Order: sequence, then C-alpha cells, then structure tokens
Amino acid sequence: MAEAPRSAAAVIGKAIKGRWAVAGFFATNGFIMGAWAAQIPLLLPRHQISTTTLGLLILVLGLGAVLAMLFSGRLIAAHGSRAMTRAFGLAALPALPLVVFAPNLWVLVPAMAAMGAVLGCMDVAMNANAVEVERRLGRAIMSSSHGFWSLGGFVGGLAGSYVIAQAGAQVQVLLVAAFSALLVALAWPHLITEAAQPKPAPEDKKAQLFPRDLNLWILGFMALFSMVPEGAVLDWAAIYLGRELGSDLFRAGLGFAFFAASMASMRFAGDAIRNRFGAVRTLRLSGAIAAAGLLGGALAPSDIVAIVSFAVAGLGVANMVPILISAAGNHPTLASGTALSTVTMVGYAGILIAPSAIGFAADHIGFRATYAALAVVLLLVSALANRAAAADHLRRG
Repeated sequence: MAEAPRSAAAVIGKAIKGRWAVAGFFATNGFIMGAWAAQIPLLLPRHQISTTTLGLLILVLGLGAVLAMLFSGRLIAAHGSRAMTRAFGLAALPALPLVVFAPNLWVLVPAMAAMGAVLGCMDVAMNANAVEVERRLGRAIMSSSHGFWSLGGFVGGLAGSYVIAQAGAQVQVLLVAAFSALLVALAWPHLITEAAQPKPAPEDKKAQLFPRDLNLWILGFMALFSMVPEGAVLDWAAIYLGRELGSDLFRAGLGFAFFAASMASMRFAGDAIRNRFGAVRTLRLSGAIAAAGLLGGALAPSDIVAIVSFAVAGLGVANMVPILISAAGNHPTLASGTALSTVTMVGYAGILIAPSAIGFAADHIGFRATYAALAVVLLLVSALANRAAAADHLRRG
C-alpha cells in the first residue's frame, strides 16, 4: 500500500528536478541573447557597415527564428521536447561565436540566420518541455520560466558588456559559450520526457505545418498583440521621453529599464497568481493593467509619470505571453510542439514588425496616439482571455 505514494513522490520529485532543468535552458537562451545585445554595436566598425545594413542583419536573425519555428513543431512531435531542447541547446553554444568571428558579410549573413533559427527552435522546444512539467506538477511554472529567461538576459547583457570593455569581444563570446555549456551540462540529465504522442499521418503533414484551427491562430495573434507593446517600449520609449517629454539621456533610458524590471519581477510572482486565480482571470487582469500602463504613458504630463506608467505596463505584460504559450501547449486536439510552434511563430513576428510599425505610426499620428492605440490592442487581448482556457487544463486524462 505504501508503494503507490512512494511512486507518486518519485514522479513529483522528477518533475521538480525537471522544472529547474528547463529553467536552466531558459536562462541559457536568455544569457546568449543578452550577450548578443552587447555585441550588436561592434558589428558596425568590424564590417564597416551602415546602421541600415545592421538593421537588415538583425531582420535576417529574426526571420531565421520565425521561419525555423514553423518547422520546429514537427521535430518536437517526432522526437519529443526533451531531445529537441537538448539538441538545440547544444547547437546554440557555437551560434554566437560563429557570428562574432565571421570574417565578412558573406559568412555573417548565414551565421545570423542560423543563430536565429537555433535559438528560435530552442525557444519552442523548452516551452514545450515546460508545458509538460506543468502537467506533471499540476500547477503553473511557465511565467517563472520566462522570468529565468529575463534574468539570463540581464546577466548576459551586464556581464557581457563588462567583459567586452575589459578583454574584448572575442574573449567575451568564448566565455559566453563556456558558461552556457556549463548551464546546459548541469540541466541536461534532469529534463523530463513527455508522454508519447501519436505521430501525424502522412496526409496530415500540411495540417501540421499550418494547423487548421481558428482558436490556435487567435492565440497566436493574441501573443503577437502582447509582444508588440514590449517592442514599442524597448525601441521607442527613450525617444518619446526625450523628444516629447523633455527627458535627459539618463531619464530617457529609465523608461524601458523600469518596464523590464517590473516585467521580470512579476514573472517570478506570476505562477502563484495564476495558480490561485486561473489563467483566464490572470490574463484578463494582466491585459487591463498593461493597457492602463500604456494609456498612462500616452497621457502622461511629465516624464516621471510616463516612466512609472511604463513600469505598470510591464507588470501587466509580464504574464500574458507565458499564459498564451501554456494555452497552446495544452491544446485539446493538437500535439504540444505543433501548437506551440504556430503560436510562437506568429507571436514573435510581433518583435519583427514592432520597430518599423511603431516608428511608422509615430511619424504619422505621434507617440501619444500610438501608445494609446496599443492600449486598445491590449484591451482586445483581455477581452479574448477565454480563448486561453486550455492553460488551466494542466493535466490530461
């Protein structure tokens, strides 16, 4: 009679180890991206390129990620999220060194696309594995997993910038690869394996690539609408604060800094909130808070009010994408990898379109009207929160 409880305890124990293992992969992915951010300005003098060319290179990286995400679901369905998280985690280790050591643009362009593809597929795979951990534990862990990504990005950016200043770009990228390898090695043995899922029939391959499920695509566009405001604050808050609210350089930089800090802290608190109130209610309230923050930024009479408003927006935005990813991963009729790759692909397209789209809108209607319009978009996500009900179904029968 005591065997069953011991068995159940063993399952939970493995799931808890798996929870920290997948957090390690999230942190690794974020760490590499943070280190990459510190390398971006150095591409200009190294390859004697203009800012326009640099923008196109960053676009190549993003396109590589989004296009690879489209196919990653089929790999996950065929081989499992554990194997694919491991595979893409390993493939990510040389990705940044290949970009930094590229001798010319002919090598740099495919290296950028490859890095985007590898990190994008790793993103989908580790999210799929986090969904499985949620099922095993019967509670949410997705928001804090994304919090570890934010933490990794912060450490990668801060430490990466310091090492570049002290020892140079080449030393930085080698240390990043070595530390990332250590994180992968520590997390490697503890990733959990999901229950086997039936492979798609040959006639379903097209449907697996572009699933014919309206709610899944709605979830994808909800993720896109949740990611665009992040890009709007990241890329344009400093210009808005300086140009229209008279901020100096220091205060102008605080807009995104406070947004990012509040978003990261709320992600670590988000699982407890979601476990208590449910995914739908949390998403509905998060959308409303994010909308209020952006609207406050749009109507702010001073830069201090705008900075505080952006921090409020970060609190709301923090848990929206993790909930939508959980909803996709628990889709009632599609394999987790297939659903996740679709929603992630559409959502991350928001990061690609945000810089140019926000800039275009701001040129024509101004930053205040642009941020106000994004607040309306977030209210739409809040109104559609019921579409994410699958995120509350963490255990399948």
